[in-house]
Formats: sequence, structure tokens, C-alpha cells
Amino acid sequence: MAISVGKWLILLPLLVMESGFFCFVDGKDERRIHTLFSVECQNYFDWQTVGLMHSFRKRGQPGHITRLLSCTDEEAKNYRGMDLAPTFRVPSMSRHPRTGDWYPAINKPAGIVHWLKHSNEAKHVDWVVILDADMIIRGPILPWELGAEKGKPVAALYGYLIGCDNILSKLHTKHPELCDKVGGLLVMHIDDLRVLAPMWLSKTEEVREDRAHWGTNITGDIYGMGWISEMYGYSFGAAEVGLKHKISDELMIYPGYIPREGVQPILLHYGLLFTVGNWSFSKLKHHEDDIVYDCNRVFPPPPYPKEVEMMENDPNKKRGLYLSLECVNMINEGLLIHHAASGCPKPRWSKYLSFLKSKTYARLTQPKSLTPEIKENLKFNKQEPSEDPGRVHPKIHTVFSTECIPYFDWQTVGLMHSFHLSGQPGNITRLLSCTDEDLKKYAGHDLAPTHYVPSMSRHPLTGDWYPAINKPAAVLHWLNHAEIDAEFIVILDADMILRGPITPWEFNAERGHPVSTPYEYLIGCDNKLAKLHTKNPEACDKVGGVIVMHIDDLRKFAMLWLHKTEEVRADTEHYATNITGDIYASGWISEMYGYSFGAAELNLRHRVDRDMLLYPGYIPNPGTEPRVFHYGLGFGVGNWSFDKAVWRERDLVNVCWTQFPDPPDPSTLSQTDEDSFRRDKLSIECMKTLNDALYLHHKRRNCPDPTLKNTLDQGTVSGKENGALNETVSGKVAMSRTIDLDRKDSFHAFSKLKVPSYWMVSLWSFFALGFLVIISLMLSGRRAESTKGHANRNMKRASQSNGGSYYHLYNPETSSKA
Repeated sequence: MAISVGKWLILLPLLVMESGFFCFVDGKDERRIHTLFSVECQNYFDWQTVGLMHSFRKRGQPGHITRLLSCTDEEAKNYRGMDLAPTFRVPSMSRHPRTGDWYPAINKPAGIVHWLKHSNEAKHVDWVVILDADMIIRGPILPWELGAEKGKPVAALYGYLIGCDNILSKLHTKHPELCDKVGGLLVMHIDDLRVLAPMWLSKTEEVREDRAHWGTNITGDIYGMGWISEMYGYSFGAAEVGLKHKISDELMIYPGYIPREGVQPILLHYGLLFTVGNWSFSKLKHHEDDIVYDCNRVFPPPPYPKEVEMMENDPNKKRGLYLSLECVNMINEGLLIHHAASGCPKPRWSKYLSFLKSKTYARLTQPKSLTPEIKENLKFNKQEPSEDPGRVHPKIHTVFSTECIPYFDWQTVGLMHSFHLSGQPGNITRLLSCTDEDLKKYAGHDLAPTHYVPSMSRHPLTGDWYPAINKPAAVLHWLNHAEIDAEFIVILDADMILRGPITPWEFNAERGHPVSTPYEYLIGCDNKLAKLHTKNPEACDKVGGVIVMHIDDLRKFAMLWLHKTEEVRADTEHYATNITGDIYASGWISEMYGYSFGAAELNLRHRVDRDMLLYPGYIPNPGTEPRVFHYGLGFGVGNWSFDKAVWRERDLVNVCWTQFPDPPDPSTLSQTDEDSFRRDKLSIECMKTLNDALYLHHKRRNCPDPTLKNTLDQGTVSGKENGALNETVSGKVAMSRTIDLDRKDSFHAFSKLKVPSYWMVSLWSFFALGFLVIISLMLSGRRAESTKGHANRNMKRASQSNGGSYYHLYNPETSSKA
């Protein structure tokens, strides 16, 4: 196919770059780099290859690049894309030759093993950069700049690989303490790769065959189908050969997410759906797309930079949107260059084509350099074990605030249950705000370790009704009246579920720098509200939800938190939504501003963690596992929904076997859209944890077995008998289910049986009457006829009387009054 001189001029610089001109950097042979990526013989990987290859050339990545192409002989006969990249063909292991298991992801380690063994170019390499096909390079990836060393590769963080922390790593590596949660971008010395690659492949096979431990709670795989076995194969293989990674969660970013201020990611990983305004892109929608072979066709263009300028004012969010534009524009530009090189006719003029040739686009897509912030962060690996094995972590104490009402009782049951499951270190205390009158009637004293606090729901000075003020008031009271043996305090809300530990050493909290989660709607930090209520408005952080603070800071801060809450609450003139962000414009979030303004007064600057907390119903950031569910908002899955406010007046704690409506079974969820599937699965997990907590609570209270018709009432059974009954119940329940018996149906059945032993009472009454009749007949034999008539009348009256008792026993209304 003939190529014009003009097209050769376009391609010449790109071919020079591929020729190995950049194989030597600064004249030093020991810095030879080779980039690898693995694909299969499919259209899906072909357009990804075009995008990655274009970014490799345009961004000046040093050294050679090789595509490891996994194909069967049959697939290779019909494959059209051999010229898309420098290619090393490897045998396909998508269908495992020994087990017959269909698992295409295994081709990545298998292809690398084959390349190391059979490729001549692997003999002339010092450093290897391993990428995925669905990536766009933004700037040169230089191992020496990243701080990679022999024995210490550099990698991106894959925080959801929870198997590094649990039984999975103990089963599959002799060194679970060396297991790193990494993937995506891998930069390592060739000598390390030679040792690691066979172990990577072997461990992938091993984890893939361990079906008994595919569960989401063990692997973190949202599908629970062993799909991320290759990722664990890498982590376990690296641990087995003693490699310890330098880890960064800022080198690589998923389009649609916002980089930290001052950070410039050098790699885009478009593995998930992302949107800009009404435009969106998902690679999964182009699985069979032959766009590579369709002249001058590109993906739907994203909005232009000018449109982004108009749709978003926040500079950080704007940077995130620009990354999304850059990703698809780079793929499209690569497609057009490929089409030109393939002999396609010159494309017709369009506004989009003009933009891709503009100075604006050239400026936006210039190669990016590694920022000092990333270099600095790579020096610290928060997953590495402490240099001092004997180091003792600071003590932690967790607190949460509630009131003496059923609404907070069931929340307390859920939080306490999750606290014990999560492995959260230290003790926990419920700060219970009650009036004296409420406390006399309160029945939930044993729900949690409790510190009792005078209620400030009705303010003692102003008479203002504002229960939210109890939170800072309770924290202050606790600090002043309790003996606290802890260095850091974790403050939660009652409507939270812990999924894992919240520790200051993991989230980098320290004195003067608390850790918290973002509350972006606190717009008062940016306007006159902050200027009115703090002398340091520039220090106002939009945070809340989870708070991790040093005890010394909290002692100085707690009084200010309370005073600023009172101050903002009294400022009714500035309740408006456009000033506070409170959609009700009622001052209800005054306590949140009290926190932010009080912290600003002391210049406490927060380290904001965007991945720690998730509202069920929202999609978590990719590669992350939220540690806390905050079910403060309504959420749903299909036709099922949950809103905590609906259950404000319901007593779910003191009425046996009550629970919330069960959510759908995770196996019924559609897996068409990965984001939606993950969102819904997490929502189901939150509600299941709440219901499990309630079930176990009722079981601990020795509630009668709801599955038995002849259930004995607790009030008429002795403690010893009741304990024996509960053991029997426990055994039967354990046999029939683990924790998910059909509580709703069984509760409805049980709710009609308010008083026990109904059949027994009736039976004994019948025997007693029969006995009296027999004795009467024996004593009155000479008056048989008259006695018989008299007995019949007695039986009729007894039947009527007993019938009334029978109705009373089974009537819920009369029973509840008894």
C-alpha cells in the first residue's frame, strides 16, 4: 500500500523513536529500558494497542516496546493486526492445557515467562516496565527517577487486594508479611523479573484453582469468581521471592477521578466508565469494535476544553475532567495516524479534526514530568513493615454519639457488630445523651460500653431544639469526666458500619494533622460564613464523618467545637442554602460547621482521605475498598430500597426477631456494568451487616426460636431452662442457616404468639374438666340423669369461659395489654 511523502514525514519521528534511539540514556548502558504489554488476538485489544503505542511514541518513553500477543494457531490465521506494534507471539493459555480452565488473564505471566526464555531482545535489557493495554502514557516512565532498585520494584497501589491481609496470603506464600497490594504499573530490574516470572505464573495457577477461597470477603474480588487470581499470583509470587515494592497511588490514575493537588500522574488507566457532562466512555462497550480497520472512524469525541471551563469552576475537578478528555483524544489521534499509515484516504475536515491539530491540543498533550510530590511520596512505603519490629503502635479509642431513643439503638447494634468484625484496635465507647426522665425508661444500657452525658437537645440557655449539638457536647463531657488511656481518638457517627480498621499509622494522622473524610457540600468554608465565624477562614476544611485526631488536639479543640456550633446555630441570618449548602436552609448542619470552624481556629489542617468512607448507593473509587459505610442517605438496589429515616420510630432492638426487609441476593445482580454491580453489591453488604447484627442481638437476648410453633415464652421459663432452650435453638438455626434465616416470615409467625404454652393450657384445662366430670359421676351415680344435664350446662359455661381465654391468648391487642 503506497504511502505519500507527507505521511512518511509524519511517521518518521515515530519510527525513529521505536528504532531504539532512546535505548541509551545519558550514554549509560545500564539504563536500557524495555516496555512490555500483553494482549490477545481480538479487536478489543487492537484499538487499545493503537492508543498505547501512540502515547508511547508521543510521550517519548525510552527504549523498545514489545506486545506479547497470545493467540492460538487458529486465531493467528485470521488475525489482521500483526503490524500494530512490535510483536512477540506467545502460545495462548486462555484455555489451560492441564485443567481446561478458561482464564485469559493468565496469558500475562505466561507471556512474560515465554518472552524471557525465547526472546533475544530480553538478553539486552536492564529495566522492564510492564503495562496493561488499556493505558495511556503521559510522560516518560524512568526507573531511576521513580527510585526503583534491584530487589525493590516500583508499582501502583491496588488497595482492594485484601487477600494480602488474611488467610489467602497465609495459604499461598511462606512470607505473607511481604505481600504487597500492587498492580497496574510495574517497574523492575530484569534480574528480579527472571526470578519472579515463573513464580508469578505458578502462583496464578495455584490461586485460580483455590475455588474454596474465591469469596469476595477473602479476595476483594467483587464478582467472587477468581477473576483477579493473576493479580494475587503476582503479589504472592513477589512475596515468595522476597521482592518488596515501593508503592505509589499517584503515578497512575483512572480517568474520571481527581488527582491530588500538585500531583501530575504519568499514566492513565481507562479500565472503568468515565464521564464528562453528558458524554461518557467505557471500554467494555467496544469489545467487538473493529474501529482500527474502519478508515477514519474514531470514538465519539469528548467535549472541548472550552466546554469544561464553563461546566466546572473547581480547579481540581477541572484537572480531573481534562485527564478524561486527554485519554480519549489520544486514542482517537492514534487511530487517525494509524489509518493514514494504512493508506486510508485523507479524512474530511471537521471541527474535531481541526482541534486535534491545534496548538491548544498540542499544549495539553505535551509529555508530563514526574512531580516532586510523587518522588517524595515514593520514598515512603506505607505497606512496608516498621524498621523496628518491636515498635508499639499508639493506643486508639473509638467513640460515637447517640441519644436515648430506639432510632439510635438499632444503629448502635449495627456499629458495635461491625466494630468487632473489623479488627479495629482499642476500646469503643458510646456517648449516650439522655435527660434524667428519658434515662429512667431507657432499656438499652447493655448495647455498648457507655458514657452517660446530660442531654443538650434542648439548649439550657436558649431553649433551641437542636439534638445534633449533643455530639460536641458529649465529646467534651467524656474528655472531662473519663479516664482515657489512648493517644488517638477515632470519632464515628452511629449510622456507620466498619469494614476494616481505621488507624492513625495507616492513614498518616499525627498531632496537628487530623485525618477525616470529605464533606464537599460545606460551601460555607469558601464564602462569608467562614469569614464571619473564624479568624482563619483559609484553614477551613470541608470534612466530617470519620475523624482521627490526636488526644492533645482534641482536648484543645472540643470546647471550640461546641462553642462554634452554638455560634453558627444562633446565626439564623445565614441559614440560606446558597451560604451553608444545607438543602433545608434550617441550620441543621451547624454542628458540622462548628467542627470545621473550630478546627480552623486552631489551624488544625486535615489530611483528607477520599476512599475511607462510602455512602451506600455510590460507586467507590477504582482499586479501593472503603473502610466505612455511612448509610445517612437513602439507597436502593432494583425495587428494594432503604432509608434510615423511615425507621425512626420503630423499636427493632427490643421486639424479638425484628429486622429490615432483606435486600436482593447478590447472585441476582446484573454484571453488565461493572460499576453498577460493585455499587449494588456494597449496598447489599451494608444492609446484610445490619440485619446480621440484629439477628445476633436477638439471639443473645435468648429470644425464643421463631421457627418452632410450640414456642415457650421467656417470662414463664426459668433461666436454666431458657439457656437450654437457647442452645437448642442455636443448634437448629445453625443447621438450617448460617446467619440468614428468613427472619421476616418467622417474625410474623411469632408475633401472633404473645403468651406461651397455649396448647398446654388448653390441654390441661380439658383434662381437669374431664377429671371433675368423672368424679362427679362416681359420687352421684343415683342421680345420673339430672347430673348429666347439670354437667352439660357446666361444660357449656366452661367452654364459653375457656373460649374467651383462648381468644385473649391469641389476640395481639388484648395480649399486649396483659
